[in-house]
Parts: sequence; C-alpha cells; structure tokens
Amino acid sequence: MTIPDENTAAIAVRSFKDEYLIDYIDIKESDDYVERDVENAIAANVKKFIMTAGDGFAFIGNQYRLLVDSEEFFVDLLFFNRNLNCLVAFELKKDKFRPADLGQSSFYLKALDKNVRKPNENNSIGILLCNEMNRTVVEMVVQDYDKPLGVAAYRLGTGIPDPYKLLIPLIDGVQQIVSEGGQG
Repeated sequence: MTIPDENTAAIAVRSFKDEYLIDYIDIKESDDYVERDVENAIAANVKKFIMTAGDGFAFIGNQYRLLVDSEEFFVDLLFFNRNLNCLVAFELKKDKFRPADLGQSSFYLKALDKNVRKPNENNSIGILLCNEMNRTVVEMVVQDYDKPLGVAAYRLGTGIPDPYKLLIPLIDGVQQIVSEGGQG
C-alpha cells in the first residue's frame, strides 16, 4: 500500500516472502549466536541467499555504511532489485519482531533514499528478517507506516515446520515405492 504505482506494488508483493529458509549456513537455532553471525554467513553464501530471496536481486554489500551528518550507521545487507529498480535493505534481528525495529529500518530507508538512491531509481524497500514474529503485532505497527517495508521470519533449517511434518510419511512411502520399483 505504500508503493503508489500498482504494477510496482504487485511486483514487490510477489518478490518478497513471509519466511526465508536459511538452511545452508552452519548455524542452528539452538546455538548461541548473534545477528552478525547470520549476516556474515549470508554474505559468505550470497548466491544461495539471492536464490532464496527471489528473482532480480544483486548484492551490494553487508554492513553497508551510511553517513548521516557525520554519524555512521550500517545496514546489515544491502541489495538492488532489478525488477523493482530499487535498493532493498535487509535488517536482521535475532529475536522476535519488536515495534522499535521499525524506527531503525525507517531511518535506514530515509538515509538510503536521500544519500544513496540514484534519481532514476524507485524508493528503497526494507525487509526486517526476525527470528520470530507475531503477525497481529506486525500488522498493527505497520498499518500507518508510509515506507515500503516488509517483516518476515527466517529459519535456520533446524527442522521441518509443523504443517509439513504431516507429509513425512507420504514422502517416505513414495521413496520406498520408487526404490522397490528400481530393484525389480
């Protein structure tokens, strides 16, 4: 709703997800890790992350330095999306989404648009990647927000989500049929 052009808004909705599976990095949910560990692992595996994120992404950098009135700030991961013609700032949060996270992301988007965005590019988009989120809280916080921002969860690949656990017996049965069929 914060992107005025309907076509661009539709592309943005299709470009981003509610949850990102980051199972290719060597960090487990149970590990004692910090946000920077996840960020560095994503940067080291940027090709895999881009494939997870979706079509049209180009990696610009991690800990992307923003200088605002001689103060330094750092965007965790900065990408450019060719389909949307805009910068996309991913901010990582180890913990559950908090309303205060929105203020940090809003500031980064304003600084990117003012100091980094080229005149021919669309306004920047922010993605808050949190370990956990309450959809009702997120919707309440962003309903009057005027910047294009998404909040999504990430999983580090430490298990199968509950809705998909029901499929395990079915998959095992298919694998057994295939292996038996290959022997005969």
